[in-house]
Amino acid sequence: MNSVLPLWFEIGSMVVLVGILVIDLLLIIRRPHVPSMREASLWVGFYVLLALLFGGAIFLLGDVQHGTEFLAGWLTEYSLSIDNLFVFVLILAAFKVPMAYQQRALMIGIVLALVFRGIFILVGAAIIERFIAVFFIFGAWLIWTAWQQIKPGGHDDQGDSWIIRQVKKVLPFSDEYDGGKLRTTVDGKRMFTPFLLVLISLGATDLLFALDSIPAIFGITQSPFIVFTANVFALMGLRQLYFLLGGLLERLPYLKYGIAAILAFIGVKLILHALHENELPFINGGEHVPVPEISTMMSLAFIVLAMGVATIASVMKANKDAKAHGERLHLGASEAESHEGPHTK
Repeated sequence: MNSVLPLWFEIGSMVVLVGILVIDLLLIIRRPHVPSMREASLWVGFYVLLALLFGGAIFLLGDVQHGTEFLAGWLTEYSLSIDNLFVFVLILAAFKVPMAYQQRALMIGIVLALVFRGIFILVGAAIIERFIAVFFIFGAWLIWTAWQQIKPGGHDDQGDSWIIRQVKKVLPFSDEYDGGKLRTTVDGKRMFTPFLLVLISLGATDLLFALDSIPAIFGITQSPFIVFTANVFALMGLRQLYFLLGGLLERLPYLKYGIAAILAFIGVKLILHALHENELPFINGGEHVPVPEISTMMSLAFIVLAMGVATIASVMKANKDAKAHGERLHLGASEAESHEGPHTK
């Protein structure tokens, strides 16, 4: 696929983004801690500003079409990543991961998400280039996923997953964590810590979310570079956002409806595009079907509207519920948690 963006910009962007992620990971390994509200806010703001500056660079070096595609793709992936983060919250709570080491678990989960999405981007781009009718499958999958979002019990914790149960049968595990280590010694016997189970659960979740996120963004742009960078920027700052929002994620009841609306909208857009470019002999005799196509600008407007309405409505409801119980709506980790040191045995 040809790109309107300079090659130096694409290569340079990838090098810088990977460098930022590596530095972020090294900081966590060297100093595991619970970030304060101020620290988390600054990091989230920095990554959002970086994404907006990157989008501005695409407008200047490329064109309006590609710049709009990046913004729409980034916002879509960001909303799906927040949904991904909600499941991370459930996993970390289920495994009772010590607060000081949740950053490390989150960062590894984000790296795994990038790896899986990167693989799916390469595969998806190759398939689309050879078989445009795959958009029918992508569209149907996204509409089904949208329904899964809003049906009752979509994010309920059902206990250990099948893969976790199988791993427990094969490997010996200790009952307690040993800092952020994967292995420990109990009564002279080498065993794995629950931290390994956490990482396996996060990886399995990343794989499932990649199945949703990649078809969704390919419904907005078919540029592999924009698809990948939008995913990277959407995943950047997620671990800080986790601590910034704290327990608020569990009190955003309408967020899933906003995400479902976006997925269903893009699913319909993909099917319309597949009909417009149709080459399947059993549909309209293999001729293009004259259906309306949804522009990228319209997609961007719908995504912003859906997430804006869902977020505002959720915060208003959460605030109302808090006042009804004589409480104040709380964002982020408590100060007590924020000043905890690393847990040691």
